[in-house]
Amino acid sequence: MVQTGSDERRDALDTHLWTYRDDSFLAHGTEHDQHAQHQPVLLTTSTGNANAARIRFMVDGAEPPELSGYDRAVFMFDGHDMSQVEQARGHWKAMKTAGHAATYWQQTPERRWERKA
Repeated sequence: MVQTGSDERRDALDTHLWTYRDDSFLAHGTEHDQHAQHQPVLLTTSTGNANAARIRFMVDGAEPPELSGYDRAVFMFDGHDMSQVEQARGHWKAMKTAGHAATYWQQTPERRWERKA
């Protein structure tokens, strides 16, 4: 499940995934597609879990639903946008307070991911 912060972002991501490259297609759908419950990757703006996902991504400022039914939650944000950084800090505190195990990864200038916390 990929939850975006707006319909526009969901639709842009949907278009990008359909048109990026033929050899990198990712099977997916949106919450409005017929048979959303059968999509391996579902793009949504809602807090529902129509495809019974076990992993949920929150992007573009999406506010997470109650996460206890998921194996993993991933918050992705732009580290150069201070409003997104502040929101991510709030999510970090809320996840820790709720008793979830939390880690923080940051992309390096070489475009690798490095665990920071």
